Amino acid sequence: MRAHVQEIVFDCADPAALARFWSALLGGAPVDRSPDWSYVDPPGFARIAFQRVPEGKAVKNRLHLDVEVADPVAAADEVLPWGARRSGGPVTDEQGTFQVMHDPEGNEFCFVTG
Repeated sequence: MRAHVQEIVFDCADPAALARFWSALLGGAPVDRSPDWSYVDPPGFARIAFQRVPEGKAVKNRLHLDVEVADPVAAADEVLPWGARRSGGPVTDEQGTFQVMHDPEGNEFCFVTG
């Protein structure tokens, strides 16, 4: 059997707000299907959806997205006003540079090069 990733779903407190954050970051229009479910279809990527859950985020995500950018530091600076925050400083190794980030609800993602 072969399967296809239809969408990646984040549990959250405010689906509409996260859909707008990720839409601004990756492109695609945010869609609010209900107060409890929003999504965005970024060009060239699976749908990213957000579902309201009653509990808050308590631990590190077991899965995160790596978002390729030309300059992780500049990308981090750009999304800070949108409610994102850095986690530590940029790290450079033989694979390139990455910057660990958190979206407005604390979900981890990384800006990465090459």
